[in-house]
Amino acid sequence: MQDKDNFLNNQLLIATPALDQGMFKASVTYICQHDEGGAMGVIINRPSDLKIDELLTDSYSDESLLATQPVMVGGPIDLERGFILHQNLADDQRWRSTLQVSEHIALTSSKDILTALDSGSGPRQFMFVLGYAGWAPGQLEQELQENTWLISPANTDIIFSTPFHLRANAAANLIGVDFSALATTVGHA
Repeated sequence: MQDKDNFLNNQLLIATPALDQGMFKASVTYICQHDEGGAMGVIINRPSDLKIDELLTDSYSDESLLATQPVMVGGPIDLERGFILHQNLADDQRWRSTLQVSEHIALTSSKDILTALDSGSGPRQFMFVLGYAGWAPGQLEQELQENTWLISPANTDIIFSTPFHLRANAAANLIGVDFSALATTVGHA
């Protein structure tokens, strides 16, 4: 059994150069849940060409924050399922289906948050994500031992404000890593 302190909830996984192909190449994944049952997170630096309002069947106002937000590709699992990764509002604001990841960040999958976002009463910082990344029990731990990922503390500025193409470097910089100095065979001397 793994110690709760070793779980990676509310952390960023940064793909190392050793992970050089597929959806996770150069990715940054925000870990939303990690326990003895496995791990779940969403990639935060893979925008698609879609906009949220192109996917939704309900119509939303043109002034809505939803009209301008890109749809992010959150991972290879359940690509037809949408999530809103967002900063928390006041303690009294709750959505029907929310995973509270940290004091400041939550992941919501219920439609009520879309209505709030459209009316301007939802969170100001959010991203719409299709799909997620998942790991079976022990799989993420094995990938960490193989130097596939770097672990960085979550940072709301990186998650919500940093341009997508700069998020991996910004997250790596939090732990003192310069990607330009890393060899493609990290950990294999």
